[in-house]
Amino acid sequence: MLKPIDRKKTDPPEQLEARTILYDLEQTLAAAGIASATTDARCLLGMALELDDAILPHEDIALMDQACDDRLAAMVARRLEGEPISRIRGWREFWSLRFAVSPATLDPRPDSETLIDAAVKWASRNAVKDRPLRLLDLGTGSGCLILALLSELPKALGVGVDINPDALATARRNAASLGLGNRAVFAEHSFTDDLGAFGDFDVILSNPPYIPTGEIDGLAVDVKSFDPALALDGGADGMVCWTRLLPRLAEVLAVNGMAFVEIGRGQEKAVIALAEKANLQLRDSHCDLAGITRGLAFSIKM
Repeated sequence: MLKPIDRKKTDPPEQLEARTILYDLEQTLAAAGIASATTDARCLLGMALELDDAILPHEDIALMDQACDDRLAAMVARRLEGEPISRIRGWREFWSLRFAVSPATLDPRPDSETLIDAAVKWASRNAVKDRPLRLLDLGTGSGCLILALLSELPKALGVGVDINPDALATARRNAASLGLGNRAVFAEHSFTDDLGAFGDFDVILSNPPYIPTGEIDGLAVDVKSFDPALALDGGADGMVCWTRLLPRLAEVLAVNGMAFVEIGRGQEKAVIALAEKANLQLRDSHCDLAGITRGLAFSIKM
């Protein structure tokens, strides 16, 4: 077994400086065209050493034994095939929280935090005095959206629905690990089917599949090869999910509630037009860190 690392002592016969391994590792990743080679190398070495944190070049680490060498080689091979670090280690940080990911779930990405930021701001201004806010996440996947929002709204209750039972199992694990299992319920259900049995909701979140089928092969390998196709493919024009989702969403959005949806680049006008046909009114739009319109907020037409 690998000896534990004592970061306070340096024993030359048993330890070495991490940079002696990181340099070659980084060069290998960079040669394969991996832009994040530096940070990936540090993460991979940390995982090989069975540590939770990335390893920095100046750190002293225990000498690598054969088991550690084998772990590192296997993980490097996976990374060279395009598998993202988050899937190799099994989790991704989102909204400063740790979310387990699985083959059935999207890998949470910073762009989706745009929805959480907008929803938190809205909820802080529209809290209901006599009862907790009710939240709904359509196509919940890992549960990152609804659980991140619940973490900010300690009195709120949430329901996440997904058609994939494996995704729901991951969401439930995430809820439990974050201490939110008593405020989040997850149900196997399609957002194209009647949602009436779930009741009305003050806040609805959704990051549905919106990428045109023909564009999926052109996506980065970490997306097209490792994110589930069911969560990506929005049909020939990327709009299939919107024609099915928006009418159902409108059926369960409370009169004074707000729905926050993530859209693809350039879909703003088309999604707004479909929303208007579904008795929804645009209230606001929200840009991601790149300045691209990523989120739209809708209420029921009055």
